[in-house]
Amino acid sequence: MVKFRFQDLEIWKMSIEIADKLFDIADSIEQKKLYRFSEQLRGAGLSMSNNIAEGSGSNSKKEFIYFLNVARRSTFENANILMVLRKRKIVEDNLLQNLLTDLDHLCRKITNFQRSLS
Repeated sequence: MVKFRFQDLEIWKMSIEIADKLFDIADSIEQKKLYRFSEQLRGAGLSMSNNIAEGSGSNSKKEFIYFLNVARRSTFENANILMVLRKRKIVEDNLLQNLLTDLDHLCRKITNFQRSLS
């Protein structure tokens, strides 16, 4: 089976796991007809792994670092969306805290990986 470079990256694997949890939330809020929230959460959730994957195909470290930065910024976007959903009483405190911890951990790992490429 063909294997892409990004599939071996821990940050990509982590981003897929987090995105899966975000998609579960998106599915749940879509049932409440909150389509804009669900679309935004899916897009931001997918952006993390997409940018890691896309960046891994870059021809230069500088370009890869750029895509990693976009992925990193998506962790912040996801955190913000989750906080808004919590304020709207759509996401419970314990789920929010778990996901924020996961997003923070991923963000730190992306930052460290960027530094290793510099």
